[in-house]
Amino acid sequence: MNVLRRLAPILAPLLALLIAAVVGDALILTFGQSPAAVYRLLVDGTLGNAYGIGQVIYKATTLACTGMAVALGLRAGLFNIGAEGQLAMGGFAAAVVGLLLPVGTPALLAVPVCLAGAALGGAAVGAVPGVLKARFGAHEVIVTIMLNFIVLAFLNWIVATRLHVPEQLHTPDIRAGAIGRLAGAFPAFHGSAANWTILVALAAAGFMAWHLFRTRQGYELRAVGLQPAAAESGGVHVGRVWLRTMTLAGAIAGLGGTNFVLGYKQYYEEGFAAGAGFIGIAVALVGRNHPVGVLLASLLFAVLSQGGLAVNAVVPKQMVDVLTAVVIIAVAVTVPEMQRLVRGAHGANR
Repeated sequence: MNVLRRLAPILAPLLALLIAAVVGDALILTFGQSPAAVYRLLVDGTLGNAYGIGQVIYKATTLACTGMAVALGLRAGLFNIGAEGQLAMGGFAAAVVGLLLPVGTPALLAVPVCLAGAALGGAAVGAVPGVLKARFGAHEVIVTIMLNFIVLAFLNWIVATRLHVPEQLHTPDIRAGAIGRLAGAFPAFHGSAANWTILVALAAAGFMAWHLFRTRQGYELRAVGLQPAAAESGGVHVGRVWLRTMTLAGAIAGLGGTNFVLGYKQYYEEGFAAGAGFIGIAVALVGRNHPVGVLLASLLFAVLSQGGLAVNAVVPKQMVDVLTAVVIIAVAVTVPEMQRLVRGAHGANR
């Protein structure tokens, strides 16, 4: 029974992937194609060459940050749907800082300052629902999803009226703070958007793990997520935990914006965050709200995203979107079922 309990967090996602594979086989057959050939094409276009691997790394970097932002909120019993706006604000703040810094600012100074700007930008957006939840009891789902529209519309207005390049919907190139691509050290990645921001995502995952499982604030966060009333009775200030969690979640999502702004294009562009915040919800759910799980899930969804482009010649790209949805639904179903089996096995052994 102890073995089953330890394997349950791994078995549920694996079972979900198996279900998605079966559904994928059925969909591929409806298009008159061989499932084995399509899956081979998907793997070859993602993990079968250096360019594909680089693109997977690039996409996984952003998804890891948005996934951790959602996962952190879920750990505290909050559903953070605002990662999209937090990501965009973080990217915009990084671009503004990069534009304000003088040309020639050393990278050792410029990059950390731009990263700090991104974290502060995302944290500011994340703090709004945290304050409203703690002070007035406003539901974070409604606040965060509405805040997405407000933030994105505000940023688009700023760029279109104040900071855009003529006839373009993006800011001027940043003067300092650019992060190099992996191709600089690994020429095989030439042409891909993968860059050293991946280290930022890994550092954020390490910090999240340390914060959740090695600090008093992390213990309070998890306690509030399990039972707010009991945590309150134990002396935990629940409202303060909510505010701190949403602010930290926003900061992590904001850092994800630097993947595009500092590491890829070196400017903020309207719409760069499209979909990444919402896919982050799926990443958090599949990753079981654990930093390591989120990193692995971000790689999975990055492979599916890039793989959709690779198989588009033989089957519609939307098939991969369907598979993504099937994975999410399968996880939502298999996780409680696996928990029920564990409880049943535990009861039988008593």
